Amino acid sequence: QVQLAESGGGLVQAGGSLRLSCVASGSIFSISTMAWYRQAPGKQRELVARVTRGGSTDYTDSVKGRFTISRTNAQNTVYLQMMSLKPEDTAVYYCGARTNWPPSGTPNYWGQGTQVTVSS
Repeated sequence: QVQLAESGGGLVQAGGSLRLSCVASGSIFSISTMAWYRQAPGKQRELVARVTRGGSTDYTDSVKGRFTISRTNAQNTVYLQMMSLKPEDTAVYYCGARTNWPPSGTPNYWGQGTQVTVSS
């Protein structure tokens, strides 16, 4: 079992920055990929960024060049540095961890989510 706890959300003006953190506990040795997803009102949850155990990263097109995902060497914390925020980035952001094969699949563990609101 893996538990995930997010923090760092809040209200920011357009053009501002936020950093989200997600700390994993439990069977962290079994985690392959950690990721950030987001869900805006009335929309489906979408992948924002993910990072593998080896450090390979992947981003959705709309955040490339603005967001950076990183993971600690201890493999139990993942960050999402968000810069040049836009109102369309407003959503609940969820941290996810995957322990199943293949590592590129949808997370099978989720955090509770943290609200990010970007005002225009």
